Amino acid sequence: MTALPLAGRGIVVTRPAQQSGPLAERILAVGGHPILFPVLEIIDTPDLQPLINVIARLEDYQLAVFISPNAVVRTMNQVLPRRSWPAQLRVAAIGKGSVRELERFGITGVIAPTRYFDSEHLLELPELQNVAGQRVVIFRGDGGRELLADTLAARGARVDAVECYRRLRPDADSASLLQAWAGDALHAVTITSSEGMRNLFDMIGRSGQLRLQQTPVFAPHPRIVAVARELGCKHVIDTAPGDDGLMDALIRHFAQP
Repeated sequence: MTALPLAGRGIVVTRPAQQSGPLAERILAVGGHPILFPVLEIIDTPDLQPLINVIARLEDYQLAVFISPNAVVRTMNQVLPRRSWPAQLRVAAIGKGSVRELERFGITGVIAPTRYFDSEHLLELPELQNVAGQRVVIFRGDGGRELLADTLAARGARVDAVECYRRLRPDADSASLLQAWAGDALHAVTITSSEGMRNLFDMIGRSGQLRLQQTPVFAPHPRIVAVARELGCKHVIDTAPGDDGLMDALIRHFAQP
């Protein structure tokens, strides 16, 4: 009987608790042991009124952009009790996860990149080139990069960026990770945001940092890879985007002698 490709491997999943399930299930399905350790906590923005005001006048916009699956869920949970989504309002999103969430809410035909899932690759798409005179709303979390809003504004769009959630570093006990490392039961870490990488490093203390620096880290974007290396991680694997990219890279890595 052939062993499953991740048999006996402990793989840390660092996504927010609400989003860790699909990747954890895929790891489990190929014999791995998913170790859930969220490094970001997603909460409602304390003042929803700006979001509610935009929802009331969605017809004023020609394009709505969702930065993340959290932006989709938090926004649509405010939209649907109040109104339907305007049929003529075009929708763009950065990644596959956001596209899937939009489809779950009945929104299809989403403009999205197919290679790297970031603002740069969304901005390269033809649909976002000729936006002069258009009104664009961006649904996003607090903080983050301004590249998307600034570039669309430079192309002549009138851009409103609306905060619909906030990201926090969880107040979590890292003892479970340290015990897994000490027991040789932790073999890889998956990390899906630069902010999450920095949070993880801060959350695990000096002994955990030394362990992490010697553990394979799998990251689906060059920016995350760069942060991991900046923090001293010696074995950083730049994967293809999304869960597919992470799983393919994990299986290939542990298939090596």
